[in-house]
Formats: sequence, C-alpha cells, structure tokens
Amino acid sequence: MNIEDLKRQIETGETEHVKVGVVDIDGLLRGKYLSAEKFLSALDGGFAFCNVVLGWDVDDQLYDNVKYTGWHTGYPDAAVRVVPESGRALPFEGGQPFFLCEFTGDAEALCPRGILKRVLKKAADMGFSAMAGFEYEFFVFDETPESAREKGYRNLTHMSQGSCGYSILRSSEHAGFYKAILDACKGLNIPIEGLHEEAGPGVMEAALTVANALEAADRSVLFRTFTKVVALQHDKMATFMAKCTQEWPGQSGHMHVSLWDEGGKSAFYDETAEHSMSQVMRHFVAGQQQLMPEMLAMISPTINSYTRMVPGAWAPTAATWGVENRTTALRVIPGSPKSQRAEYRISAADANPYLALAAAIASGLWGIEHKLELASASVGNACEEKVPTELQLPTTLWDAAQRFKASEAARVSFGDAFVDHFAATREWEEREFRRHVTDWELNRYFEII
Repeated sequence: MNIEDLKRQIETGETEHVKVGVVDIDGLLRGKYLSAEKFLSALDGGFAFCNVVLGWDVDDQLYDNVKYTGWHTGYPDAAVRVVPESGRALPFEGGQPFFLCEFTGDAEALCPRGILKRVLKKAADMGFSAMAGFEYEFFVFDETPESAREKGYRNLTHMSQGSCGYSILRSSEHAGFYKAILDACKGLNIPIEGLHEEAGPGVMEAALTVANALEAADRSVLFRTFTKVVALQHDKMATFMAKCTQEWPGQSGHMHVSLWDEGGKSAFYDETAEHSMSQVMRHFVAGQQQLMPEMLAMISPTINSYTRMVPGAWAPTAATWGVENRTTALRVIPGSPKSQRAEYRISAADANPYLALAAAIASGLWGIEHKLELASASVGNACEEKVPTELQLPTTLWDAAQRFKASEAARVSFGDAFVDHFAATREWEEREFRRHVTDWELNRYFEII
C-alpha cells in the first residue's frame, strides 16, 4: 500500500478511512481510523494523539511516577508523524489501508520507534548499518477472550495436546490455521522464513525474514498484533507472554543481528579469524555481554519475563556467550559473509521489539566504541557455569529497573528523558504486582498459616 495508490483510492471513493497506529511503551499497537481527508492532511503536517498513550500501562492504568505526562500536565496532545513507507492493506479487513506512525516533538524522546532510530543513527555515524531478524514463540489455545476470562486463565484448552516440536502431523492437522497466518503475513509484507510447531502443547514458532533493523522491528510489531487477530478469527487465542504456564518453558523473542559497512560488506565476517569473527564483531558481542545486566529491563520488561529465566528452561540465566551454543544468552553463528551474525537469545516474546532491538544494537555499538573484550566463551551447558558477579543478571524487574536507571551507557545511548521515563514505568509495574495476592500464595498459605 503506497501513498500514490492510496490517493487514487481516495479520489475514486474506494477508500473513505485510513487506520493508523502508534506503539506504546509496552509494545502495544494503539490507533484509530482517520477520515481520508484527515489522513491526507496528516501526511503533510502530522496530527495529534493524546499523550496518555505514553502515560498508561497495558491495563490503561495511569502511571503515577512519570514526569512527561500525567494529571499534573492535563494530558495534552502529542505530535505524531505518519510513516509513509509503512503502508499495508489489511487482507482480513477487505484491504483496509493501515499505516504506522511515530511520535515527534517533545514526545519523540520517549517514542519506542524513535529510540531505535536514534540508535541506528549512531550506527550510521560510525559507518554501519544494521540488519535484524526476529523469531517468536507463542502459545495458541482453543479459547475465546470470554472463555479464557471465565476460566480465570486456568485449565485452558491448548490447540494441540502434548509436545512434538517440528511436528508435521500437528502442522497438517492445523493446516488451515497455519495457512491463515502465512497468508496474512504475505498480505502484510511480513515475509516468514519458517513457521513450525514448537516443543509444548499448542506452541508455534515463526522466524521473520531478515530486514534492515527498523523494518524488522516494524514487522515484528505487526506480526504480534495481527497473529492474535488471525487467531481470534479462527476461534483461538495466541499469547506472547514470556511464560503462561509453569509446566512448560517460556516463549522467546530471539533477535539475530549483524552490522554492515558503508560498502555493503559484512562488518562481522573475517575469513582469517577464529569462527570468522572480525574484531568489530568481537567488540560488538563484548558490548552486548557486558551491558546486558544494565539493559535487561528493555529486554525483559514485565514481571512475567523473569519467570522464564530459570535453569533448564531453554532461557539463559546469565550474560554468557558461545559459538553455536543455545544455552548461552548470546549465540555467535559463524557462516558466510552473508550469514555471519549474533543471536540475542535472552529476549522473550513479550519485549517491545523497538526497545529490545535498540538495546541489543546500542550495547554492541558501545562495545565497538570502547573496544571491549570478550570473556571466555561458554562450552557445554552455560546454565551450570559459574559466572563473575558483573555478568549475573537482575532476577526481578525492580532490580533491572535500578540497573537501567544507573547505566551510563543507557543514558548516552537513549537519552536521560527516556531512561528516567522507562525506568519509572517498570517500577510502576513492579509496585502494581506487589499489591496483589497470587494464586501461589493462596494455595501455599491460606489453610496452613
């Protein structure tokens, strides 16, 4: 869906409204319909969006500890820009035109898409461009929002029973649903490199085709949103929670990242070096490793994120790295000049794609700038390895927010306004959690204590 095609549709009366969306701090796509006339005006001069979008949580509860917006500001409008190159015709809404938007003006400092653009500008200033590919795992249930609420999100019916990763039987049994996702993604210009059954009942994994980093994040936001839409249209529910049941491992959102020089050559590949790792790549991965404890709040942004990071559950538990080692937080994947890359495996499916990728790339650039050196690679099961204190990860969202707030690298990379705002929103999330009594507490203490 390009602008010229859309203008012709508007002129002929084929299109009367355009749907637009912005991404909030938690990675949720929020938006509305604009009249065709309003949209055309917005293309030139932008439009206004209530800045409460940056001031409430996933449950629309108002943050009480942020400076940018709140009752003390009266919740004014923020300036928003349409991203012309992001146009899509939504295939399951009769070709409804849809465009991503981003905050500008004073809100740009907090805009997730703007934060990633800031990091990519830094990369460009250093002579690099970044490519990225996301992989998402997600649970699918034969439930509706109504039935899931009635069950209290307990004892839900999985799309498949038992576990059979990469099962052809399962993907054939549910071929209609698989095909619906593939068709929707094709129509949305979200190329899918692979889609398969993962380990666990009703668990699927999608590998999105590599793209420039900004486009990769755009596609990831759209993929998560519209996969849930496709599921609902098939009387199913998909969730990208980091961990929705203690019986099974959590859901990852791995990111594959590479840097390229201004001549279009891989900055990561050196055929003469061990594992083909150029010095640039070694510094990049070292930066990712050393800053991971400080950046974790952007990578694991919810209370639920930290339930996934336990030994033996396919999630890293420390800032480790290794070569072709899936037990480490950072997996170096040697290959050809085209395929040499680093996989950031600590990230879960619940992370905001823009912010997670910004953290992964910014920490690598910091490593290049400061010529950081890698620790020894992990061999075998990294979860059993004793790591230095400085490479141990925060175990709660509160601790991660404190590390993030105190990070010099984060403030240099993202700006003070974003660091203070984002840290405050994570502190809010932790405080909201502490107000509630969990099922675990009731089951453990109610009768006996």
